[in-house]
Amino acid sequence: MGGDGATTVLVTGGSGFVGSHLVRRLLERDYRVCATVRSVANTAKVSPLREMQDAFPGRLALFEADLLTEGSFDEAMSGCRVVFHVASPFLMPEKIKDGRRDMVDPALIGTRNVLASVERTATVEKLVFTSTVGAVFGDYIDVLDMDDEVLSEKYFNTTSTAENNPYHYAKTVAEREAWAAEAAQDRWRMVSVNPGLILGPSLTPKSESGSLFLLDELFKGYFFYGAPDFSFTTADVRDVADAHIAAAENPAAKGRYIVAAETMTSFHEMSRIIRTRYPRDLRLPRTALPHWPVRVLGPAFGLTQDYIRKHLGIRFRVDNSRSVHELGLTYRPIEETLLDHYEAWRRQRGAN
Repeated sequence: MGGDGATTVLVTGGSGFVGSHLVRRLLERDYRVCATVRSVANTAKVSPLREMQDAFPGRLALFEADLLTEGSFDEAMSGCRVVFHVASPFLMPEKIKDGRRDMVDPALIGTRNVLASVERTATVEKLVFTSTVGAVFGDYIDVLDMDDEVLSEKYFNTTSTAENNPYHYAKTVAEREAWAAEAAQDRWRMVSVNPGLILGPSLTPKSESGSLFLLDELFKGYFFYGAPDFSFTTADVRDVADAHIAAAENPAAKGRYIVAAETMTSFHEMSRIIRTRYPRDLRLPRTALPHWPVRVLGPAFGLTQDYIRKHLGIRFRVDNSRSVHELGLTYRPIEETLLDHYEAWRRQRGAN
């Protein structure tokens, strides 16, 4: 696939953080791309895609589609051989009033609607499903029960619920639903990409992406007095886009692929990396906080004692070997990802 300029593919959520990078990568590889967005009229969100339409004339078509509306992906999917289902509802934790209604139902209904369109569209041969490492584990402490305390694709998140960690739970039930649909037929095949915390330069001016929000707090100086000992599995948005394309192009690709660096990165390490280039940014913490003040003050920052117990100070190794050997991924160094992420963040806020 690709290369002949004739293969048509669909990207749901084309204006999002991952979706916009994926659309650009596909256009650069000579695909014809159909991309869905919630509203074509949202000029700010759609402007990067409009620029791509100018740069790749006649190769990118935009469609409006709503995850919650049955049949709304049919038109965009018509004639496509590959569907990249990237779109997923995301709300900041404090905006979630009812985990099932606000997170789980939209993720599940959205996935069902996309799957129903795939069933109706005879040209579709492959579904590349954007999941998350959050569908592999619920809390960090879960990984300590895995073989050798290493995160690997063979596990499913069994600890999250609609009440506790609804985002991870929503992604888990949606991914399971998609696997069940794939197993029930033999026309199309599915591969899932399960990235860690996705970082890197955003193409869109405003993103609701949770990963960007998390680092927002670091950059704005919330932790200037010291970095709490929380670490993250990280993935560069460009590597995530490449993983999706490799999953589509490699006929042997199957199952789930964790896309994340082998070692986790802490807030303190993120700060140290950025300070190598921006030594005068006083908002960035210079020290790591001991655990006890985080336990004492965490609840004031919206962290429950339960969350602190299951995440603070916990680090584990990530087995990303399937993505390296089967998808051919070469991971960017975290330094490059973080500095590109930070510089894009500064540009978007008009900092010099």
